[in-house]
Amino acid sequence: MLLELRQQVFEANIELNRRGVVLYTWGNVSGIDREAGLVVIKPSGVPYEVMTADDMVVVDLDNKVVWGDKKPSSDTRTHTVLYKAFPTIGGVSHTHSRHAVAWAQARRSIPCLGTTQADYCAGSVPCTAPLSPEEVERDYEGATGEAIVRRFEGLDPVAVPMVLLAGHGPFAWGADADESVRNAVILEEIAHMATISATISNPLQPLEDYVLDYHYQRKHGKNAWYGQK
Repeated sequence: MLLELRQQVFEANIELNRRGVVLYTWGNVSGIDREAGLVVIKPSGVPYEVMTADDMVVVDLDNKVVWGDKKPSSDTRTHTVLYKAFPTIGGVSHTHSRHAVAWAQARRSIPCLGTTQADYCAGSVPCTAPLSPEEVERDYEGATGEAIVRRFEGLDPVAVPMVLLAGHGPFAWGADADESVRNAVILEEIAHMATISATISNPLQPLEDYVLDYHYQRKHGKNAWYGQK
């Protein structure tokens, strides 16, 4: 079932590990087949070194396993909430990368300080509000996804493909699993640069809006001109 997508999601998980933004069994990547309404996601607690494409788990959008003999990632319910709320995304990545987690633990959004961030994110990387005791008790992983959705009221998840969970860590997404991994890796680099900037200059000075808009539009705008035709 979904052999091609399972292979893609497997390779995306390996890339997440290869890029150094996850350790041990931390983190996960998923991808969705929109036509089938099915999600492929990393199995829970399986080390990257021994994981194969056949270990990937297929679930429906109600989190029911429909293929695979392993338990899906413990973050599955967060992924499915995002897929239901953001119909334009095709892949989701979650990591515990060092600098992004540091900003999440500080409960701080990452302001757009320079053009590197502007090339991939149309503004600050938002940070959610902390979950309430009732949310944690009711459905921690589902409530995590709902916190992201609330934070994105008025935001375009395509233009801002990344978020920080207060006290937890980063999620990123994209058109497919591969793009979600790229955005997760970029988010960690953005967070690292912001951490260094904060040690040099306090208060931080955000990038001018007109420069931010120029850099984002040249790659992602309707008339984007960056790169080759």
